[in-house]
Amino acid sequence: MPNARVAILRTRPETVLHDYHELMNLAGYQDVIAKDADTALKINISWHFFFPGSSTTPWQLEGVIRAMKKDGYSPDLMHACHNRTVVIDAHLGERENKQLPVVEAHGLRNIHIYETEEWINIKEAVGDLTKKFLCLNDVYPKGFMIPRRFIGENIIHLPTVKTHVFTTTTGAMKNAFGGLLNEHRHWTHPVIHETLVDLLMIQQKVHRGVFAVMDGTFAGDGPGPRCMIPRVKNVILASSDQVAIDAVSAKLMGMDPLSIKYIRLAHDLGLGCGDPRDIEIVGDQQAGAENWHFVGPFRRMTFAARMQHKIYWGPWRKPLEWSLKTVLAPWAYAASVLYHDSFWYPLKAKALMREVLASPWGRLFRGWETAVADESGYANVGDDGAEIQRTGLRALVRSIGILGTCLMEAPEFAARRAHGVKPR
Repeated sequence: MPNARVAILRTRPETVLHDYHELMNLAGYQDVIAKDADTALKINISWHFFFPGSSTTPWQLEGVIRAMKKDGYSPDLMHACHNRTVVIDAHLGERENKQLPVVEAHGLRNIHIYETEEWINIKEAVGDLTKKFLCLNDVYPKGFMIPRRFIGENIIHLPTVKTHVFTTTTGAMKNAFGGLLNEHRHWTHPVIHETLVDLLMIQQKVHRGVFAVMDGTFAGDGPGPRCMIPRVKNVILASSDQVAIDAVSAKLMGMDPLSIKYIRLAHDLGLGCGDPRDIEIVGDQQAGAENWHFVGPFRRMTFAARMQHKIYWGPWRKPLEWSLKTVLAPWAYAASVLYHDSFWYPLKAKALMREVLASPWGRLFRGWETAVADESGYANVGDDGAEIQRTGLRALVRSIGILGTCLMEAPEFAARRAHGVKPR
């Protein structure tokens, strides 16, 4: 296995654009991302509502686009890339997380792959590679679909540093989950670690180049990727090794990367390096050696997280798993929306966000639409912390609309409508 390299820098709003440019070049992205191929900027939206640490930050997206343009990449060969899940509204998310103004300001195409793209069967896309899959052949005996446009295209993942109640941590490898699996992604939850490894195999086969740029200006601890405790950490990371960048992120959060199953599996299969002892840290080595002592996702799980664990890995798996593969499955989507969007965010999110919203990054987020950047970053971020409008009653009302969209777009109902059968 070649030596893995992860670049890490400390950053601040005043220098963040310069820092992203330096970071990406320290990690050697120009050796991986070809200038003559289309490049997908795979935006992460773990929640349509803004929650610090949960989704791609606007300065992360801005920094990556500016860096590429400065290095001679054509905006005509770059596009924002969004997936969809039944419980996350990507169109709402790109507005609430202020990603859409960045895409529009640079004149990039904004592609929601579920709405405009052709999908092809995995066997047509990767051939005999399917024989090496750890679990996806069992989950999808008839195969599954991936976007045709991904074949031969570069991809740059834009995750954040955070925990996850299913996978312990989530980052570059998990960011492929929504984009590479079409419908019924929840079928993979009982084997989620193996699934991420299979998806990495697919990426290394179909993409011209794979790279990741991870934002840790905000980082999320606790039962992520939504109900987290946000922290200001002021670091950014980049690597062409998806396993290595996830390993370094986990180590920063205070975890042993090789004890996390998806990292260990990918490392053992030679898909990347998950052992921090064999990863070269370039940039700010002192920052790379930090230990934030996060409590992790399992010690303070929410009610919803505990129930999900019982369903996917606990005593409820056998009696309920069958329902998740029938027209009854939308009960699970509705339960998630009602808990997270109708209850948790309106009542609990604002208090958890208060401290980090007053930080320089929170102030930059508040004034993002009018922020003026120089070559280095944002010298003036204002004096007022970010204000979250969608809390309390306003968030509750909005969640009702999300619930309706969730049920209408549920793949189980969509499939029945396609065959002329109306859901009862």
